[in-house]
Amino acid sequence: MAEPIALRYGINPHQQPASASAIGEWPFEVLNGQPGYINLLDAMSAWSLVRELRATLGEPAAASYKHVSPAGAAIGLPLSERLARAYEVEQLPLSPVAAAYARARGGDLVSAYGDFAAVSDTVDASLARFLRREVSDGIIAPDYEPEALDVLARKKGGRYLVLQADPTLELPAVETRDHFGIRLEQPLDSQPIDESCFDHPVTELTEFSDDVRRDLLVATIALRYTQSNSVCLAADGQVIGLGAGQQSRIHCSRLACGKADRWMLQQHDRVLGLEFDPSLKRPDRFAGREQFIAWQELSQPERERLQSQVTNWSGPLTDDERHKWIGGFRTVLSHDAFMPFRDNVDRAQASAVTHILQPGGSIADDDTIAACNQYGIVMALTGQRLFRH
Repeated sequence: MAEPIALRYGINPHQQPASASAIGEWPFEVLNGQPGYINLLDAMSAWSLVRELRATLGEPAAASYKHVSPAGAAIGLPLSERLARAYEVEQLPLSPVAAAYARARGGDLVSAYGDFAAVSDTVDASLARFLRREVSDGIIAPDYEPEALDVLARKKGGRYLVLQADPTLELPAVETRDHFGIRLEQPLDSQPIDESCFDHPVTELTEFSDDVRRDLLVATIALRYTQSNSVCLAADGQVIGLGAGQQSRIHCSRLACGKADRWMLQQHDRVLGLEFDPSLKRPDRFAGREQFIAWQELSQPERERLQSQVTNWSGPLTDDERHKWIGGFRTVLSHDAFMPFRDNVDRAQASAVTHILQPGGSIADDDTIAACNQYGIVMALTGQRLFRH
């Protein structure tokens, strides 16, 4: 058995000493920095996610992880001019692997602050230069160009965690967990998520275009590595809204759809046109745009602070502006388990959802199918639950 490695501490700083041991061979090599307990949980989940996205969709893939769930995940499609402006990367030349990570991080720019990154392909100089400017705790990838490794090794005063994954190492067929003095054991969740997901449409409309299939696979694969309950929206090859870890499924849907709405509205002309106090840093600008979009949810002090930061303030977005803009998008949605009530469909349609995947098996399936038919949404039942705890 490989030698254990010392961790900075456990889940909390007072939980030390802490260590990690490999069951067989180490699935990664530490190239820079010292891992923490949560770093490794995020790294291994993120690596599994991007490796599955790469294998399924055949494109470079990336994930931005926070607290054992993805803040975002994506494949490396080119960014539109509007999306590049929203992510503030319009001046950066992005390789496909860098574009994948820019998309993964951009799916939830506020939550991605201080993330753990994962990419399926070699980290090149383009991605390293992008990461250099972001607040991030570490990265896992199968390989690094020498220039990229040099850039990352100097990040955070030399403390940035860089892990090199072994892409040839197969995961154990059985996973175990020690918890409160008991050992839990189960087969690894490795049932394929592939084109068979679309074999059982149950609505009046049944067509799944290539782009829709791609986005639904991105959303559904992301759910496999997300704390349950979970609901995921995707568009344009990336996760745009993920609601995770809620006890109520409708609260997952509201979280996921709310994040997706913000992703769409970040590209609105009035949001892109906001001019901020020059002293504000990039994360503050991202937070400011999110607050502008969520104006109705802000307290009076938050509103006053935002108005003081925006130098060309002209009032918040109106309901009509919001609804008209969101109506110009097409999004898709996937659930990790069955929908217990049609309220999830009612919420989804307001966020431009046109296609849904869910396992099915609820006594309310007829109600959710009727709701999809009412809104012209295509839905297929996969029969595959994707809980993760």
